[in-house]
Amino acid sequence: MSMFKKVMASVGIGSATVDTRLEDARAVAGGKLHGLVAIRGGQVEQQIDAIYLYLNTQYEKEENDRKVKREAEITRFEVTKGILLKAGEVREIPFTITLPERTPVSYRSTPVWLKTGLDIKMALDPGDQDYLEILPNDNMNTVLGALDELGFRLREVTNEHAPRLGKGLPFVQEFEYVPTREFRGALDELEVMFFPQGDDLELVMQVDRKARGLRGAFAEAMGTDESLIRVNLTGNELRRGVDVVSRQLHSIISRYS
Repeated sequence: MSMFKKVMASVGIGSATVDTRLEDARAVAGGKLHGLVAIRGGQVEQQIDAIYLYLNTQYEKEENDRKVKREAEITRFEVTKGILLKAGEVREIPFTITLPERTPVSYRSTPVWLKTGLDIKMALDPGDQDYLEILPNDNMNTVLGALDELGFRLREVTNEHAPRLGKGLPFVQEFEYVPTREFRGALDELEVMFFPQGDDLELVMQVDRKARGLRGAFAEAMGTDESLIRVNLTGNELRRGVDVVSRQLHSIISRYS
């Protein structure tokens, strides 16, 4: 009977289970997340080599002229290692993790979740999945407020496949805006990507100009009506507030519109 139970545990029947409990499923990008991992032993004693938390999201990728969704692991955290879990035993292991600054924020249809896994040799890896609400940090909020002040309306937020821009990740999060006031006649849209640099913030903006006359129509057809702009905002500039940053962005966007 004992051997039968071991065989069943190796295929996931009667084996250990795991449940992650978060103090708060909301966290700021780059901030801390607190919780505990509760594991319950199955019908037999099992050696757990490690407990991992995987921070995951989805992104869109174009394949064969259609967009498909792919999962991406942003990072992983090792909670603990080397646990001998007895049959029926319950353990609760607290944790505090710091999320990467590049964690995408949970705007619109951008899912971010934490997956818990137990590393058990010769057995199925039991798992648990918890969705998070990732909020923008103060620097991002300042820029978002500045764009709103300039009359840009947020139309869509997506994670797009872009390994060259992703800086280690296979995607970037794009904030797509449409102008509603001053830039309405000059731009079709504005795409903004955020790259936190500690106290500072790098923006990559794609300015899509409206076609004007024959030359403008030709540029649009050739795809040369777009400009990619890199903007570095220091922590001191960002702390001066929305009005200061909106004036800076207005000056930069005006040169390319």
